[in-house]
Amino acid sequence: MGREDRFPVWEAALGAGVAAVFAAGLVGIYLSMPDSDYSFLKLPRNLHELQILTYIFMQTFMIPGTIFMSLLAGALFGQLRGVALVVFAASAGASSCFFLSKLIGKPLVFVLWPDKLTFFQKQVAKRREKLLNYMLFLRVTPTLPNTFINLASPIVDVPFHTFLLATLIGLIPAAYVTVRAGIALGELTSLSDLYDTQSVALLFLIGVVSVTPALLSKDEAQEKAPEVAAGAS
Repeated sequence: MGREDRFPVWEAALGAGVAAVFAAGLVGIYLSMPDSDYSFLKLPRNLHELQILTYIFMQTFMIPGTIFMSLLAGALFGQLRGVALVVFAASAGASSCFFLSKLIGKPLVFVLWPDKLTFFQKQVAKRREKLLNYMLFLRVTPTLPNTFINLASPIVDVPFHTFLLATLIGLIPAAYVTVRAGIALGELTSLSDLYDTQSVALLFLIGVVSVTPALLSKDEAQEKAPEVAAGAS
């Protein structure tokens, strides 16, 4: 498999676009910084100095703990800015993971999740025409872990633009729940308090709505098949 087969030009351009948007965001932060903060700018030498990029770093390399960063975003930035920050950072990290897995991740995914990968591959092949709806369903509901989705998507030929759009939209409900909990950080006693029955039910409802168009189109195709066969005979 040649490099051009693994990374089509349009996909490489889209990935470069994501990197450019991220870089533009960093430039915006740099230009809007208070003068007193410029003295803190230096090349990072350890994880402690990578605080701004910690969320993306943890998402890219699948290090547990990003939920605490989401809570902190709610406590520090409030509802709207907190959700925007979490969704942007999580999407950037997931995109980095997507391309990293596409480059070197196939053996690792086969070893860690052989059965899940086979299941995921069959589902993606079945729902190719409505793949965005299916990916939205996976992002909104805890049907498959986000770690697995990030690593396995390029292996089963999920297009990056579909992956990115489903990630950007699908992570909003969970980010909203977590950031909202972060605003009331002092009232939390455990992680189980984040997802009460109402929140989990809401996430599943959104997931069902997102996958409904795919199910309806499948039923229509099954209804038309006998008609086509009858007409041919």
